[in-house]
Amino acid sequence: MNAEALVTLYPVLAKLPAGLLQRIGDSLQILSVASGTAVFDERQPCRGFPFVLGGAIRVIKVSAGGRELPLYRVMAGESCIISSSCLLGHADYNARGVAEGPTTLALLPRALFDEMLGEEGFRDFVFALFSERMAELMQLVEEVAFRKLDQRLAALLLGKGRVVHATHQQLADELGSVREMVSRLLKGFAEQGLVRLGREQVELLDAAGLRRVASVT
Repeated sequence: MNAEALVTLYPVLAKLPAGLLQRIGDSLQILSVASGTAVFDERQPCRGFPFVLGGAIRVIKVSAGGRELPLYRVMAGESCIISSSCLLGHADYNARGVAEGPTTLALLPRALFDEMLGEEGFRDFVFALFSERMAELMQLVEEVAFRKLDQRLAALLLGKGRVVHATHQQLADELGSVREMVSRLLKGFAEQGLVRLGREQVELLDAAGLRRVASVT
């Protein structure tokens, strides 16, 4: 892969020595996957440090019963802290990564990742990702542990615009819940005049009312 193209998405790489950057470009493995493809899964070894060139990866934790809890998304120009932690700890993946839309990745071999950590700029980039994602995950823990599902659903709907184009199952997946519970809550919102339910969509009728639900302590 052309190293200059990678630097466009990941400017931090421009700080690396020219020789190292060239070796990175020569050694990258390019992967193109279809939407819905599992890019990595639990108990699989990490094959390398991923640079997302296009599309996105949704990182989720899956329960024994098949319920999914979304952890975070990795967009082009970002990378995955679970992959980083697996490489640093020489451990297998403990979550699943699924492509959202057609996605292209460039995998950096472990040996080069270890070498790049010796460069201050790249090391700061990796640990800044850890800091950002940990803040997001702590917020997620707080949401799941301390907020009721109706509050979380109301907040989710408010963040998606006046008309939410999603199935009840998709909303449940985003909340780490089950479709039946989300459908029941949506029906209750509709009966209160907060939303209007349609085929694979939810229209918000009373945003102020939903904000009151979302903010109830």
